Amino acid sequence: MPKEKILIVDDEQDLVKLIRYHLEKDGYKVLSASNGEDALFMARRERPELIVLDLMLPGIDGLEVCKKLKTTPELATIAIVMLTAKGEESDITVGLRLGADDYVTKPFSPKELIARIQAVLRRIKTSLVTRDYIEIGDLAIDVYKHEVSIQGESIPLTLTEFKLLHQLANKPGRVFTREQLLDVVSGSEITVIDRTIDVHIASLRKKLRSFANFIVTIRGIGYKFKEY
Repeated sequence: MPKEKILIVDDEQDLVKLIRYHLEKDGYKVLSASNGEDALFMARRERPELIVLDLMLPGIDGLEVCKKLKTTPELATIAIVMLTAKGEESDITVGLRLGADDYVTKPFSPKELIARIQAVLRRIKTSLVTRDYIEIGDLAIDVYKHEVSIQGESIPLTLTEFKLLHQLANKPGRVFTREQLLDVVSGSEITVIDRTIDVHIASLRKKLRSFANFIVTIRGIGYKFKEY
C-alpha cells in the first residue's frame, strides 16, 4: 500500500537529498522545493499530506508559507513539520500558533525527523474527530459527562482543568502554545491569562497523580501530552 506524499521545503540541497533518501526508503512519495513561492505552487498542485518546512527560506520565509497554507481552505489540512535553528523559540511559538503540527531543531538525525513525521501523520488519522471518551490505562476522560477518573475513582477538576486535559489528551504528541491553550479555556469559570495556564497545569498534574508525567512541558513554548 503506497504511503503518503511529503513535500520537503529547504534551500540546503544536501539536507533535502538526505531527508528524501530516508523517506523514500520508508516508502513515502517525496517532492521538494527550495523556496517559499515554489512550495506554495507545489502544495496547490500536488496536495501532499505533509510538508517538512524550513523556516529560513529565500523570498517568502517559512512562517509566511505556513500562514498562507493555513489560511487557504483547500490547503489548510496539510500537516506541517517545521525545521528550525537552535534558539528560535519565538519562531517555533509563532509557527505553532499559525497551525504547524510539530517542529524539529537543527541539527537533527534523520531518524528523529522520520519519527516526528510518522507521529504527526498518525495523529492526523486518529484525531480527525474529537473523541468523547479517552482511556489511557486507568485514566478515563468522559467528555459527555465531564468526568475524569483514575481506577474508577472520580477526580474533581475545575472546568478550566478539564478543558486543558481534554485538549492535550485528545491530540497526544502535539505541542500547544500557551496562547492556544488560552483560547481553549477562554469562557471558563475564571479569567485566564497567559502565565496562569502554568498554574492550572500544575494543579492538574497534582490531581492526575501517577499520570502527571503525561503532561510534558516544552520549555519556552507550552505543553504536550505524551503519546500513548
